[in-house]
Amino acid sequence: MSRQAENIVWHQHAVTAEMRETLHRHRGAVVWFTGLSGSGKSTLSGAVELALHQLGISSFLLDGDNVRQGLCRDLGFSDEDRKENIRRISEVANLMADAGLIVLTAFISPHRSERQVARELIGDERFIEIFVDTPVEICEQRDPKGLYRKARAGEIKDFTGIGSGYEPPLTPELKVDGQQLVTKLSEQIIDLLRERAIIPA
Repeated sequence: MSRQAENIVWHQHAVTAEMRETLHRHRGAVVWFTGLSGSGKSTLSGAVELALHQLGISSFLLDGDNVRQGLCRDLGFSDEDRKENIRRISEVANLMADAGLIVLTAFISPHRSERQVARELIGDERFIEIFVDTPVEICEQRDPKGLYRKARAGEIKDFTGIGSGYEPPLTPELKVDGQQLVTKLSEQIIDLLRERAIIPA
């Protein structure tokens, strides 16, 4: 353990998470979208963010590519770097949920163990795992970033779904078919947030 870690003490603020939620008029939560590249995670999470905004709900979308241009730009795609990427995202999402926001995260996050770490940090009561279940064949046909083509050509190693495995969630809060209309899927997620009393009915 480093000297810095030994001398750090958590500071309790006067304004609590509950007070922030009262101000926002909804609970803080993390909606964790997981699925293969091209499954529709980013498109769906963006649609949910817009729907929440139109309902007057305070939210923020953490997208994988955007985060890697800033907070995690020092990380590569080795197993260790992927774990650190998810750890950082989990910590940031947890802080934002404490601030009373509904945080939407769109990451492949291929390993169950890493998603479980995020769940344990954030807490079952406000962690919602959404599995965007889209067959790899469909993802590869879409290939919006040309990544599958590069992986097939050997330009990208350990690409999830081609050279590296993906562990689908066993018991997600919601499993959606990534081939359905985004508007329909977005409505399902909004309904789930209402059912769990995270946003007003």
